[in-house]
Amino acid sequence: MKAFMDQNFLLRTETAQHLYHDYAKNLPLVDYHCHLNPREIYEDRRFENLAQVWLGGLQPDGSYAGDHYKWRVMRSNGTDEDYVSGTKPDYERFLKFVTALEMAIGNPMYHWCHLELQKFFGISEPLTLESAERIWNHCNKMLQEDPDMTARGLIRKSNVAFIGTTDDPIDTLEWHEKIAADPTMTTVVAPSYRPDKAINIHKAGWKEYLQQLAASVGKKELSTMQDVLDALVERLEFFHAHGCKASDHGLDYIPFQNYTTEQADAVYQKALRGEALTTEEIDGYQTVILVCLGKAYHRMDIAMQLHYSCLRNNNTRTFRKMGPDTGVDSISQNTCGGNVAALLDALTLEDSCPKTILYSLNPADNAQLGTLIGCFQDSSIPGKIQHGSAWWFNDTKTGMQDQMISLANLGLLGNFVGMLTDSRSFLSYTRHDYFRRILCDLVGTWVENGEYPNNDASLKKIIEGVSFCNAKRYFGL
Repeated sequence: MKAFMDQNFLLRTETAQHLYHDYAKNLPLVDYHCHLNPREIYEDRRFENLAQVWLGGLQPDGSYAGDHYKWRVMRSNGTDEDYVSGTKPDYERFLKFVTALEMAIGNPMYHWCHLELQKFFGISEPLTLESAERIWNHCNKMLQEDPDMTARGLIRKSNVAFIGTTDDPIDTLEWHEKIAADPTMTTVVAPSYRPDKAINIHKAGWKEYLQQLAASVGKKELSTMQDVLDALVERLEFFHAHGCKASDHGLDYIPFQNYTTEQADAVYQKALRGEALTTEEIDGYQTVILVCLGKAYHRMDIAMQLHYSCLRNNNTRTFRKMGPDTGVDSISQNTCGGNVAALLDALTLEDSCPKTILYSLNPADNAQLGTLIGCFQDSSIPGKIQHGSAWWFNDTKTGMQDQMISLANLGLLGNFVGMLTDSRSFLSYTRHDYFRRILCDLVGTWVENGEYPNNDASLKKIIEGVSFCNAKRYFGL
């Protein structure tokens, strides 16, 4: 029997162990998509206890913030919501989480939590109700007293070279400016452009948001579709001047209707009047924005990330109380592969297709994406169009394996830009380690099965590339 999560955790062969320990383990991280708060980075936030850093919960302003992955684990164990995200004492909430975590065999959350305890707190024993108080006291003492257990300290401990936060076009980017001006900050922290609120013409708050977008470019209103496009590009230029390397679009599905700006303007005017829109009209409006921004991304060398096939806010009661991103989303099924191809084709026809990373939350789309990306590669950079890493509900051991095997079968795994955290937690960088172990185990198995030669120079290039170097090149770091 193997030891529990020892140094060779998930590394089943000697080749895998060599690849991980000698090539992957100590490389810097490029966390090109996450949801960390740049203000907390600048102010070097310190957490009081393990419940705060792991669970989050109800904030002083009445909003909710925290790791909804963990909230789902607790809810699945029948935990009362007051312990999950509410106002119960932190230690009691921690114990409820430990109770649920013991049931999480096979869930990546179990591995992530123990990797975090090992990496940041030097704890190698399993977290159980019997060890909970001892671990709680040890971790809290470190969080409260260790000078390196702050937001910046955790980033340094994790050897993070680059962080791409997720930011609204109207954001002033003041905290990014302060970080960039701070000579003690060695990690590059750049904004990523997320214009979902302007694109979602069919969702609540769209009209009010357009007023905010207008104000951000010094206008009283955006009267026409062209005004909207000009405002979005102007804000993108502002982001670009602040080091933006990537955009991110969180879409229900990828739309495509071959609308002109004039056709989209007719839709825009209807929406301003409060009239109902058809699905075709919504898609047409969104397509015009995506094509416009795609061209701008290409011009500024900004990577376009497209996330889709998430069915959001399924539990209306929880959504009304807590808002979005609180653990009530699921995988959706969409047949929009043709739309993805049409969008990339429209941009390619005008020689304006940007670097693009495609993520579907539905793992059934893996093969479709694996074949689609091969249609739009070019000589500008290896792997210009990427099948993005296993996302959200798929960043499990098997989900990561399936995504990489599909990419290897249908494209070039060696040009993959690798893992990201997509997280709001400063401890979540161990997910990169989890990914690297799975990568090395997969490649090591192929080598030991005689499916790839035991050529150390080639293997080193592949492992270092997927772990770090490809992302460094892709995002121009």
